[in-house]
Amino acid sequence: MNVILLRFGELYLKGHNRNYFESTLIKNIKSMLEGEEFKLEMTFGRYVISNYAQERQGKIIEKLKKVFGLYSLSPAVEVDAEVETIKSEVVKIDCKNKSFKVFVKRADKSFPISSMDFAKDLGELILDNNENSSVDLYNPQCEIHVDIRMNHKAYIFDKIIKCQGGLPLGCSGKGLLLLSGGIDSPVAGYLMAKRGMELEALHFHSYPYTSEQAKDKVVKLASLLTSYTGDIRLHVVSFTRVQEEIHKRCRPEFMITIMRRIMMRVAERICEKYNLGAIVTGESLGQVASQTMQSMTVTGSVVKEKPIFRPCIVMDKEDIIEISRDINTYDTSILPYEDCCTVFLPKNPVIKPTIKQAENEEQYIDVKSLVDECLEKEELIQIKREQ
Repeated sequence: MNVILLRFGELYLKGHNRNYFESTLIKNIKSMLEGEEFKLEMTFGRYVISNYAQERQGKIIEKLKKVFGLYSLSPAVEVDAEVETIKSEVVKIDCKNKSFKVFVKRADKSFPISSMDFAKDLGELILDNNENSSVDLYNPQCEIHVDIRMNHKAYIFDKIIKCQGGLPLGCSGKGLLLLSGGIDSPVAGYLMAKRGMELEALHFHSYPYTSEQAKDKVVKLASLLTSYTGDIRLHVVSFTRVQEEIHKRCRPEFMITIMRRIMMRVAERICEKYNLGAIVTGESLGQVASQTMQSMTVTGSVVKEKPIFRPCIVMDKEDIIEISRDINTYDTSILPYEDCCTVFLPKNPVIKPTIKQAENEEQYIDVKSLVDECLEKEELIQIKREQ
């Protein structure tokens, strides 16, 4: 029987809470494969997908590769764990003109032959049935795996396909991603989802200084993220008046600092309103003026009750770009539609502000009124998972 063998990663480290993590993972697998015909079973440390249409196998594998918590998978053949039955299946594998190595894992110790001896027997069988084949224990062209499990079944496969790893989505609460439209913030959302965090997103737009295409770009980015994160609720907040007030009443070099402090206040209010546990940003230390240690200290100081997660904080830009390419957000992120952070951009923004300096600037604007106005004009967009 053709099956897909699934392996999980960190879950085996979990103690008394392991059942919770596993049940969350199973729920996510079923959600990801919604609309597909299949059967999912757990058997002694493995998940097995079976009873699916063979022509759908490739599509099912692509979906499973995006499930956080799965470490790897293999298209496999399931047979009874009997010596001759396994041999009759292994001999079908084509290793002609190739080097190969046989791996046998014998979780079922009642199997009558040791792993090493059975691997040797299978190797001899492959050599006898494949012209110009050879054994290479160090760099084989073909790897043949026989996984003998405690359910008295054996799984035979020649591919191990890497999955996302991490923790099952939803086991680490829900956070609010500040989604700008650039390269970094979608990557930050992906990385937090990989650690099990469900996401909602918050975008600030400054129409007419920024275009409707800029907003559409962010909707597209959120939509691309859903293939990993599941459905996302996008909170869109008008930031035009905030920026006009700051530009009119505060010193130009503090424009970005004050703007980001108000963004953080709005974000925390939205977290409180919708019961979200954290704020997530795409900040990377030293990348721009607003991401120095001093700037992040000043902007973060207005958040009183929620943690701020910055998963890109130690990453080089090239590393962030590489992930954005992998998750298919890069091409959308670089579309030439500017976000609100580019509006009224000062020539020489302060890079080492203090909290006292920021508070002095804020006395010239009505911060509470501006935050309240942002929340009054909040637009909610429900974005469904891309299939």
